[in-house]
Amino acid sequence: MLTTLSLSHFLILGAILFAIGIVGVFLNRKNLIIILMSIELILLAVNMNFIAFSHYMQDLAGQLFVFFILTVAAAESAIGLAILVVLFRNLKTIHVDDLDSLKG
Repeated sequence: MLTTLSLSHFLILGAILFAIGIVGVFLNRKNLIIILMSIELILLAVNMNFIAFSHYMQDLAGQLFVFFILTVAAAESAIGLAILVVLFRNLKTIHVDDLDSLKG
């Protein structure tokens, strides 16, 4: 049996992934790695919606925009992980509650 996926299927899946990412950010305030992964999940849900609308409207601008978002997300991940490594070396923890003693 062959079923076709419509735009609403992709938008519902994108909304579910976005909601999981939001829940991951708000429920887990302890571990910075999980917070970064939740932010990446939110960005990927938005990217999937861009691609779904791009395919639905037969316009490649949405897919091109996704490439720019992915490069910014990759840079954000690299910088975030580099900051986490420095924090772990200095403080021996990556828990958010223990990071309030940072001086700048």
